[in-house]
Amino acid sequence: MSEVSTPVITQKPEITFDDFVKLDLRVAKVVKAENHPNADRLLKLQVDDGSGTPRQICAGIRSQYSAEDILGKLIVIVANLAPRTIRGEESRGMLMAASDATKESEERQVIVVSPSSEIAPGSIVS
Repeated sequence: MSEVSTPVITQKPEITFDDFVKLDLRVAKVVKAENHPNADRLLKLQVDDGSGTPRQICAGIRSQYSAEDILGKLIVIVANLAPRTIRGEESRGMLMAASDATKESEERQVIVVSPSSEIAPGSIVS
């Protein structure tokens, strides 16, 4: 069994319950995954979020996951994050992941947040 290191914890500002309930956290299934054409750290994911409308998310997990590793996996996304263009590709949401260090750290472990059992895409995470 590998040893788990203690992460460096940085406190963010406290939010209210009303702020938290604004987040739309959903289960999504990765139906297509490829390397982002213009960014070495990003994967471009097409996900089924249960809405019936295709959704693309750009995720900075390429140093930890290959496109083949993530394909077919259930993940947790922030579904109501405003779209933004990242290096020429639209990203409509954010994949949730845990990390034991800041993004600036050279050595960091990143684990995609995923349901522990099968559940339908679009299921609400609370």
